[in-house]
Amino acid sequence: MHGSLATNLGLLHAVRDGARGRAEVALCVPYPYLAQARSVLAGGAVAWGAQDVSEHAQGAWTGEVSGAMLADFDCRYALVGHSERRSFFGDTDAVVAAKFVAAQKAGVTPVLCVGESLAERETGVTAEVVTRQIDAVLAKAGIAAFADAVVAYEPVWAIGTGRTASPLQAQEVHALIRARFARAGGDIAAGLRILYGGSVKANNAAELFGQADIDGGLIGGASLVAADFLAICSAAA
Repeated sequence: MHGSLATNLGLLHAVRDGARGRAEVALCVPYPYLAQARSVLAGGAVAWGAQDVSEHAQGAWTGEVSGAMLADFDCRYALVGHSERRSFFGDTDAVVAAKFVAAQKAGVTPVLCVGESLAERETGVTAEVVTRQIDAVLAKAGIAAFADAVVAYEPVWAIGTGRTASPLQAQEVHALIRARFARAGGDIAAGLRILYGGSVKANNAAELFGQADIDGGLIGGASLVAADFLAICSAAA
């Protein structure tokens, strides 16, 4: 929960003007700033999206924002299942799956976030946790839905802590994720974009993105500084 109209303006312009190369770049902003993002980024190479979406299409759900509302602002993407939504707001696997489907029904591409806590990592159940989170969405949406979706692996223990999964640790989980989708549909798995999110910085991005199954990054704190974010974008390209 960062930003203001004034601070956003410089960041949006800097990213819009500085994003170069073959990497696809998108900024997912808080709901109140979607109009500002569209105003600055429309017509350029940088896409925009939201940090969450309601599982409900409409109705008496005060405070919620539907996929159709995001589509009204031309959002291309919406995050679903971010670790902070799971941890602090109680988004269960079932709720995340419903949000995934709701985004797609509105024509918005969901970015499905999965990942394990430090306790789960230390007890050796990373594979079980990540697979469970994926399976909940596969059961509701089906493998074909992932032809127009993105997956992001974000180890909770490496978000905002300064700790980063080593490139080999990250690649191991990314390979596991792709293998899970391959069992459901090989063609879709091969083309699926799987991003890594967890203290990605300009000085570690290239090595992380150089791994076979890491297709880019879901950037948190480093996206708030234009120069740092653009350096990461360059590494992805």
